[in-house]
Amino acid sequence: MVKFSDEKLAKVNEIIARYPQGKQKSALIPVLHLAQQEFGGWLSADVMDYVASLLQLEPIEVYEVATFYSMYNLKPVGKFMFEVCQTGPCMLRGSDDIIKYIGEKLGIKPGETTTDGMFTLKTVECLGACGYAPMMQLGKFYKEHLTREKVDQIIDECRRNAQALN
Repeated sequence: MVKFSDEKLAKVNEIIARYPQGKQKSALIPVLHLAQQEFGGWLSADVMDYVASLLQLEPIEVYEVATFYSMYNLKPVGKFMFEVCQTGPCMLRGSDDIIKYIGEKLGIKPGETTTDGMFTLKTVECLGACGYAPMMQLGKFYKEHLTREKVDQIIDECRRNAQALN
């Protein structure tokens, strides 16, 4: 059964309390973030149903939000997620080539995860750093002015970090 840890549930209740009675739907986005962190980096149907029950919403209301925003993952993702911007400014600066190169280098297509569960490649809409195109988000960090060489360095760094954690 899906259930938040006591610590996370206290945080959920704190978030819900920020909003007037009957307006708990306003807590949906931050609660989905907590759920994604708590339950393996993605939102299963069971997790979304659980969030709906906590917020006294219909499950469809949660699904609508989770499927709209690219920041939510609806299937398992790798330890490192490369979210490459594919909108106009990045595309003009070569993001299509970067996406293709990452895919070739890792043996995956956008939306897929490597068989070892290490990397997921995802294309996203504007990340708001057009002056640094082409760019991607890796966790909390932006990786900017991407080239094949920079991509190779990023992949190597991720692999080294994963080994250091094991």
